[in-house]
Amino acid sequence: MAWMTYISSWFEQDDWYEGLQRASMSRVRQVGLLAAGCQPWNKDVCAASGDRFAYCATLAIYVYQLDHRYNEFKLHAIMSEHKKTITAISWCPHNPDLFASGSSDNLVIIWNVAEQKVIAKLNNTKGTPASLSWCWHAGEAVAFAPRRGPLLIWTISGPDSGVTVHRDAHSFMSDICTFRWHPQKKGKVVFGHMDGSLSIFQSGNKSQRHVLRPDSLEGTDEEDPVTALEWDPLSTDYLLVANLHHGIRLVDSESLYCITSFSLPSAAACVQCVAWVPSAPGMFITGDSQVGVLRIWNVSRTTPIDNFKLKKTGFHCLHVLNSPPRKKFSIQPPTPNHHMSSTSEAVPPPALPPGQAFSLPPGHALCCFLDGGVGLYDLGAKKWDFLRDMGHVETIFDCKFKPNNPNLLATASFDGTVKVWDVDTLTAVYTSPGNEGVIYSLSWAPGDLDCIAGATSQNGAFIWDIKKGKVIQRFNEHGKNGIFCVAWSHKDSKRIATCSGDGLCIIRTLDGRVLHKYKHPAAVFGCDWSQNNKDMIATGCEDRGVRVYYAATSSDQPLKVFSGHTAKVFHVRWSPLREGILCSGSDDGSVRIWDYTQDACIRVLSGHSGPVRGLLWNPEIPYLLVSGSWDYTVRVWDTRKGTCLDTVCDHGADVYGLTCHPSRPFTMASCSRDSTVRLWSLAPLVTPLQISILADRPWKEIIGNTDDAILRGAPPVLCGKVSRDIKQEIEKLGGHPRGKKLRWFSECLSPPGGSDNLWNLVAVIKGQDDSLLPQNYCRGIMHLKHLLKFRTSEAQELTTVKMSKFGGGIGAPTTEERLKEAADIHLRLGQIQRYCELMVELGEWDKALSVAPGVSVKYWRKLTQRRADQLIQEDKDDAIPYCIATGDVRKLVHFFMARGQLKEALLVAQAACEGNMQTCHVSTPDGASGPKDARGEDFTGLLHAASAQLAEWHFQGGRAVRAACCHLAVDDVELAMASLLRGNELELAVCVGTVLGESAAPATHYALELLARKCMMIPMWNLAADLLLMIPDNELQLVKLCAFYPGCEEEMSDLREKCKLPTVEECMQLAETAHADGNVFEAVKYYLLSQEPEKALPVGIDFVKEHISSSDWTLDTIHPVLDLLSYIQTEKLLLPTCTEARNELLILSGYSGALLAARRQYASIVPALYEYTSQLLKRREVSVPLTIERLSEELEAWRACTQPVHPSSEDSPYTPASESQRRVYAALLQRLQAEPLRGMVGPDYVTGSHLPSHSDAHISCLTGLKIQGPVYLLEDGKSAISLNDALMWAKVNPFSPLGTGIRLNPF
Repeated sequence: MAWMTYISSWFEQDDWYEGLQRASMSRVRQVGLLAAGCQPWNKDVCAASGDRFAYCATLAIYVYQLDHRYNEFKLHAIMSEHKKTITAISWCPHNPDLFASGSSDNLVIIWNVAEQKVIAKLNNTKGTPASLSWCWHAGEAVAFAPRRGPLLIWTISGPDSGVTVHRDAHSFMSDICTFRWHPQKKGKVVFGHMDGSLSIFQSGNKSQRHVLRPDSLEGTDEEDPVTALEWDPLSTDYLLVANLHHGIRLVDSESLYCITSFSLPSAAACVQCVAWVPSAPGMFITGDSQVGVLRIWNVSRTTPIDNFKLKKTGFHCLHVLNSPPRKKFSIQPPTPNHHMSSTSEAVPPPALPPGQAFSLPPGHALCCFLDGGVGLYDLGAKKWDFLRDMGHVETIFDCKFKPNNPNLLATASFDGTVKVWDVDTLTAVYTSPGNEGVIYSLSWAPGDLDCIAGATSQNGAFIWDIKKGKVIQRFNEHGKNGIFCVAWSHKDSKRIATCSGDGLCIIRTLDGRVLHKYKHPAAVFGCDWSQNNKDMIATGCEDRGVRVYYAATSSDQPLKVFSGHTAKVFHVRWSPLREGILCSGSDDGSVRIWDYTQDACIRVLSGHSGPVRGLLWNPEIPYLLVSGSWDYTVRVWDTRKGTCLDTVCDHGADVYGLTCHPSRPFTMASCSRDSTVRLWSLAPLVTPLQISILADRPWKEIIGNTDDAILRGAPPVLCGKVSRDIKQEIEKLGGHPRGKKLRWFSECLSPPGGSDNLWNLVAVIKGQDDSLLPQNYCRGIMHLKHLLKFRTSEAQELTTVKMSKFGGGIGAPTTEERLKEAADIHLRLGQIQRYCELMVELGEWDKALSVAPGVSVKYWRKLTQRRADQLIQEDKDDAIPYCIATGDVRKLVHFFMARGQLKEALLVAQAACEGNMQTCHVSTPDGASGPKDARGEDFTGLLHAASAQLAEWHFQGGRAVRAACCHLAVDDVELAMASLLRGNELELAVCVGTVLGESAAPATHYALELLARKCMMIPMWNLAADLLLMIPDNELQLVKLCAFYPGCEEEMSDLREKCKLPTVEECMQLAETAHADGNVFEAVKYYLLSQEPEKALPVGIDFVKEHISSSDWTLDTIHPVLDLLSYIQTEKLLLPTCTEARNELLILSGYSGALLAARRQYASIVPALYEYTSQLLKRREVSVPLTIERLSEELEAWRACTQPVHPSSEDSPYTPASESQRRVYAALLQRLQAEPLRGMVGPDYVTGSHLPSHSDAHISCLTGLKIQGPVYLLEDGKSAISLNDALMWAKVNPFSPLGTGIRLNPF
């Protein structure tokens, strides 16, 4: 296996434990990502190949891949190596894993998408590669051209590697707009020019330069740039050409003749992108660059067949997927037909109405818009399969949470817009009007004012009223000078400060009256109001100084000037918890902490290798400071000692803005030049604090004062307003409201992404009155008893509510869309007549008529009569209304589930459970009875199956908390708890489990056990004991804790006394007695607690060896003994006298772990555990009843019998298991037996596992593949595995994969 090459050296010797470090992982977890949009600057910035598509932001390439299981595209990779604007990308036509990209710094890169790495680089390309394309006639060559030419061909490998100039394609009279190779005719290439002409080259033929200009331009000097070129896939000579003003033509490249000029609907229509539809010969699509209209064309007609307005903003580029995404699951074996879509096996197209010559082609258009939106549109189904709307396309300079809403985050960008995001759903909800130039900074109005102030590069400052959707005030006191920072006073909503390149910091009132002009000797980059003194403001200046002003006086002179930085100062930030303390970040790479009261710098934080931009004090932990830099990193500092607690490297460019909300103090947002916003959880930094809350420790260990908290070595305590408010509310309630305390602290410490939703469901299950549920409850995952009520209400609202002029936010739906949405909801609720009426109102008569018999035959006749008065142009077959009308609920639910429409499946199943589905009682021929009334069936199982599928979809998307919500919504507490445990949400699991009580007890106890293991790493042994003492049958867990405790004798004695365990001497006597009586487990237990714990090793190991030598042993016989033995103190296990016993323990634990991993379906680590055990067997001197051959046989049998019957990859054909393999696997299953804790079967998947990083790739030493998501570094400091694999490994085999005998503790 690949991973063995990384770690084989560890297995060679027995003194590997010398010089090892503690295994580690990042203490700051990425929990969310707001991806960038597609850049509007260059043309060839989107591409697709098979099941992947890619688009470019300014500095990074985003690659999405189809998840076959759910038929949805997921972000697979962010490729960022370019330091300047990316100009073009091209996917290799011969290898779907390769694509090329070029950038404005004269760089071309070849990427391997599957491995997410750079294959080759070409620097200094002799001009910017403005256009770029793989050569169709050569597998390893990429062609690119600067605007002036010539065409350069880079052969990447082989004997002819290097760059050559195309023999003919040079010395052009007009600049190149784009070029295209012919996909079939070897070496044929066409260029489009700024003057509207084409140049066509083909080896063996005469070069045709600057031909086929639009007729209207002949003989003039006017320019009409070629905006798009596409070869007809079915012809060697025909070519589709789009000019900016002249429109679209089909030309013959051989005879140089224009075959057809296509007519656009109006002179205002403008086309800049064209794409052929491979599945429909002669058909192509265009995107309008003025408005988002997609037009469908056929070469036999000069006018469009159809058009759809997809967005308000214009198209930037288009690409049709060569092959539609494959569907993984279907309800029945698909019958061969040529009409497929990405979401379903499509039925044959309906017969065309008279007079209509064309039907819409099945196919998927990758659409990129001028506002940065990116989507995948299903042409046949007329719907978005994927839409990533309104992302920033350029550097994001600033981000801030709304003061009264921790779910709303505003961002300011180089692209001239401010956007407001809902961080709970990671979607854009508002965007500013734009056209502001560069926006450097933003500041929310304090309190509940829905306004944002913005600072621009040339247009002064402005105030944007979000609800009105317009700018309501502008400030121009700085003239055309750039404003670098704007700060609305925290305590006085009438005052706004700005600072600028003109050297002024100006404070004015909302109506524009200037209160102060603070003059600086150079440009002012940052300013910040003190949160403790409403009249104090600090500034950062280009002259390297930090100044403090007092706005309550008329003086314009600073109270203090701090000097010490050796380069310009950018941002300054006052501490919210420590009066008089502020920090500053500078281009010298340092952060300085200043004490206003002492007039001194009290700490210098050094570590960044580039200028410092982002600064953030934590609002609860007074010594915690976060900084972001041009070195692409975010650093977390303990300012008491000046130490860096963690460095985060996931951004792909300069980090500018950092923010958090006081009511969610351990969730941080960061923004960057890489055009992304990332969300982080800082909660791992205060793990002892979280566990103190769970263990119900005294208030003084949870909430403290700032003066005590900043003492060196003091444990973290909460000192902010939110924690004090929680304490005050709990004390008001009286008694001991543990449930409230756990909930409120959990909501404070947890990141967004479902924790609020989870607690609402817990409250519903515990019987809370519905009137106490928050307003936003219906937007999340609702309990089954509320689902129909809320969705019916939503449908009625959609039918009646009129949209206000500005109230719709981004992409506000039209009246027709709202009626359609309402109709869909009524249909899924079984309210057929209301659906029919709404369909009639929308003019979709055929749909209304098809389901009318579900109401009554009489109603159907009445509707048919009304139909005579109306006409409809076109309709599509739709299976769903028929299923509803006939009450065939099971088929409909399975239909939705097979298409990945899991929320729809759940809604229909719930409607069926409540008896809303009825069959249509129409008489049938020959006296046959109609289908059984749906009310007579029990659909509970169907409901739970749909809910479980939806939960798994959330879980696989890295949303364990939302998966738990899905299970709680159908009252399945056990599976909800299992989702939290498998997502490593241990603290949340304990909180929720404690409140839910008995039904959650087994999972809560397991979570407490894992948290105790986490405490051993911190190390906090007393806290670990407190957690274990919360488990009823806790003796064994307490034994393990005390056995592993490495402290001195006195501390050991105190811990044993707390755990009520015998003394060391008593344990030795009990061990000898148990050993003499043949009670192995008790003997091992007490030997571990004695002064000679190593005596436990031979007793336990011999017991295990004896059992696995027999034929009828089970995993549950040997695993408890091996698990207990693993808690021997590491220093004892590593003694030279224990070498053989240690090696045997590692081998047996590895084998037991492999079996347990197979039982829990930890598929990613089963092979690694078998290989680990085999390598130890091969390289260590041991005597165990295992052979490498046996391990290999079991592994191959497991592989053969657990491989998917329908693999998603066509490259790995299904090979059925042999008879002998089935026998071996059957024997293995007998040994494994069932997993006792329900829901714990399946891989672990922590939050953030699906989020790609820009940072240097870590390769897993278990799989040899790049790690996606959080990384766990092993004890050698360089071997890495994914956090998911580390968690699963530690749960089944506590020893490190390096074979060192050191315990793994990734919890």
